[in-house]
Amino acid sequence: MTTTAFEPVPALEGARRTPGLVVMKFGGSSVADTEKLKRVAERLVAAHEAGAKVVAVLSAMGKTTDDLIRLAHEVSSAPHPREYDMLVSTGERISNALCAMAIHDLGHEAVSLTGSQAGIVTDARHTKAKIVEVRAQRIHEALDADRIVLVAGFQGVSTATHDVTTLGRGGSDTTAVALAAALGADACEIFTDVRGVFTADPRIVPEALKLDAVTYEEMLEMAASGAKVMMARSIEVARRYGVRVRVRSTFEEGDGTWIGEEDDAVLEKAIISGVTHDTSEAKVTVLDVPDRPGIAARVFRALADAGVNVDMIVQNVSQDGTTSISFTLPKADLRVADPILESLAVEIGAAGVSRDPDIAKVSLIGAGMKSHPGVAADMFDALAEAGINIEIISTSSIRISCVVRAAEVERAVQAVHERFRHFAEERVGVD
Repeated sequence: MTTTAFEPVPALEGARRTPGLVVMKFGGSSVADTEKLKRVAERLVAAHEAGAKVVAVLSAMGKTTDDLIRLAHEVSSAPHPREYDMLVSTGERISNALCAMAIHDLGHEAVSLTGSQAGIVTDARHTKAKIVEVRAQRIHEALDADRIVLVAGFQGVSTATHDVTTLGRGGSDTTAVALAAALGADACEIFTDVRGVFTADPRIVPEALKLDAVTYEEMLEMAASGAKVMMARSIEVARRYGVRVRVRSTFEEGDGTWIGEEDDAVLEKAIISGVTHDTSEAKVTVLDVPDRPGIAARVFRALADAGVNVDMIVQNVSQDGTTSISFTLPKADLRVADPILESLAVEIGAAGVSRDPDIAKVSLIGAGMKSHPGVAADMFDALAEAGINIEIISTSSIRISCVVRAAEVERAVQAVHERFRHFAEERVGVD
């Protein structure tokens, strides 16, 4: 049986590539209705007729997943995680089966597979499962029979429980990249409703520029900082196993944006790759925490054990033996975090817990900023000139993130993009 591990071990280093194999992923907007599904089928058939071996990963149609989630919450205030995964995983199965039917009508052989049938094996954590291996024997058999293979994204099966699991929102990206790695594909193509990766959200910054290429590191920071074009976990898999990824439009021709290894020649002049924003987080502050060793560890260990992802953290200067700890986390995780933090506040002698859902994060990202001083100062100047207050600052070697008021995030993105626009133009070759 063909098995590929996705634990953090070099299982695919030097793995045999399969020339002519391409994995093509289509998002919900690309398969929003039956007419669009037929066009996707035509694109898959065209690739197959051109000589490619084709594996496709389709998301659920349009807002299907949102509708399923709404139904779950209409019947239960706290849907059981196992049954939740059973429910929301059905959307992808529908779109893949329909697309396979359309391919058959075009005179080609196709087979649709659920995540478990395709060999997507995960851990046992429902709603946020991680892929641990891909048992691709059934896919190989279908490809050897000259079939187009369609795999339901976003889902797998746990070896521990044999239950259906889901990978979290955007998990079809991870499915596609994991399959590309496991199958040794030439590339993984992500088809969406935009022409590629832009220097900012074009809906907020109409003059945003499409990038021809970004590094894994840049795309990972962009995805983690709010860029919706790809899921951060999928970029981690792509980087680990060297999968070449291309983001391109379903609805128009174009080269899109390639995501891959660093190009030193490009990075010498490419200080900035983009400005991203995220309105999905909330700020939590644990008030008047006793300032002694081990307190912060207790707080964040309890959240980690509950599967809550903490992003930016800031601790105030100690005064009179106490301090306050502020951090951001997904708004969706507040329901899980609230009782944990309330209980911890009592245990550690804190004054209480405050929550602020009306915040947003704006981030400036670029692999070239490592060797260019003054980037942070320019970003802070741009926000100050726009009259925007910064509440929390977080940095990495290629990213600067600031928490601002949610109502001001669009102005913040526009101000920062305008300040660094000349670098973006230089990167894409605009004179």
